Amino acid sequence: MYTEIYLVDDMEMVNLVHQVLIRKLGLEDKTKSFTDPEEALDDLRFNVKKSEPILVLLDISMPVMSGYEFLEFMVLEDFPTNIDVMIVTSSQSEEDRTLAEQFPQYVLDYVAKPLQIEKLRKYTEKKRSA
Repeated sequence: MYTEIYLVDDMEMVNLVHQVLIRKLGLEDKTKSFTDPEEALDDLRFNVKKSEPILVLLDISMPVMSGYEFLEFMVLEDFPTNIDVMIVTSSQSEEDRTLAEQFPQYVLDYVAKPLQIEKLRKYTEKKRSA
């Protein structure tokens, strides 16, 4: 089971919608919400233990730092692979999907907004039984 779920989207409304879905799954006490991806990276850098399974719901189109830049920092700084990233985006671009595939050690899935509760349940329940 994930010990923490990071919501990283520059639009607070998207994070709120994701929090509602997470609440429906009974996991609201595990969430951290960020509209600034740099703050989320800092939190991951300084607060993550290598053994805790963590889920990050990551937008890719953000103005200050893109989701891909976020993933690049994870690779450059050798973040532990117990961090699963679910890219949640409005992009339908095949190029974006291909870019996401360059981070197989972290990217769990690439899903279109709005995130469906069934997709979130699939991954949170899988981790519970693992």
